[in-house]
Amino acid sequence: MSEPELRPKAEKLDATDELAGLRAQFVLDDAVYLDGNSLGALPRSVPGRVEDVVRRQWGSLRIRSWDESGWWTAPERIGDRIAPLVGAAPGQIVVGDSTSVNVFKAVVGAVRLAAEKGDGRAGESGRDEILVDATTFPTDGYIAASAARLTGCTLRPVTPDEVRGALSNRTAAVLLNHVDYRTGRLHDLPSLTAAIHAAGAVAIWDLCHSAGALPVGLDEHGVDLAVGCTYKYLNGGPGSPAYLYVREDLQPRFDSPLPGWNSHADPFGMTPDYTPAPGALRGRVGTPDILSMLALEAALEVWDDVSIESVRTKSLALTDFFLECVEAYVPEGAVESVTPTAHTERGSQVALRCADAGDVMRRLIDRGVIGDFREPDVLRFGFTPLYVGFGDVERAARVLGEMF
Repeated sequence: MSEPELRPKAEKLDATDELAGLRAQFVLDDAVYLDGNSLGALPRSVPGRVEDVVRRQWGSLRIRSWDESGWWTAPERIGDRIAPLVGAAPGQIVVGDSTSVNVFKAVVGAVRLAAEKGDGRAGESGRDEILVDATTFPTDGYIAASAARLTGCTLRPVTPDEVRGALSNRTAAVLLNHVDYRTGRLHDLPSLTAAIHAAGAVAIWDLCHSAGALPVGLDEHGVDLAVGCTYKYLNGGPGSPAYLYVREDLQPRFDSPLPGWNSHADPFGMTPDYTPAPGALRGRVGTPDILSMLALEAALEVWDDVSIESVRTKSLALTDFFLECVEAYVPEGAVESVTPTAHTERGSQVALRCADAGDVMRRLIDRGVIGDFREPDVLRFGFTPLYVGFGDVERAARVLGEMF
């Protein structure tokens, strides 16, 4: 399909897009912003909310805001707001800390859950191995390696395709990414979780590149533990707090390696002995980062009356159309898509391999098409259905074609 045909097609798709009205809820300019898989755009509701938190809640109410403004309950309250976006019932997600810290809690907690058949120590039950996604975002691997050293386990990196063959009666926990951060490949959470459970191990999923972009189904598929960030498709802002999911039936046995006063059953009792709070609250650690947390809460309001299924439908349509436009506009052989074409294997990004990718991305950004670059040769384009339109997609591919 040629340029004169693709532009009208984009206009028609935008005219029938049921999510198109959400774009007005974000602060955007004339650039095509395809980097929401790194940092989501600013929702218009956030600045006013942050100003209220700073000027009134902190400035006037001061310490009273822990109760009167609901600061104290923010981690679980916002967790319940995220829950339907990842297919979880209320009471299973707590917000706070970074993704890295929550990965550490989850991996060590998973090993402790797996060790329960012994005397509570890794290895006593024969489960002394942690499997980690070999293609993972580096921090997950670093944290898993540290958790393995601390728990006396062996760390075994495997690709998601190798997990089934690597599982054994030694496997304590498996840490996987739902969507590969480089390629945008969507891994089969339901079947991999089932295989992990069949081997008697604990399944941990990193949702950083899927939450807010596609259905996850944590409860439906029996995921044990999950973590995720909130500054990508959830648009919580730079460094916004991450979250930890602990399946309800596991909560009484979840033993966090970071017991802090905020996760104590009686936090103001100030007792020397630690008694964990009930439910997901035991995933809390220290004092919540209120400014970032309440900015996130405001950002999540954009999801009111938006179904994750409709977001997924648009995401697939956007990425399909982008690949169609790339094929039409970019000279043959100039780029190679490393993102799967099958909908069942694709997240909400498209990764293209090309020569001099870093320079190509710099020139794209100069032309108002903002994606990002990953070593050594990958152009990444993230499609946030809440604010990216089909006209954006056509323009991005057209400008990309002019780079060659």
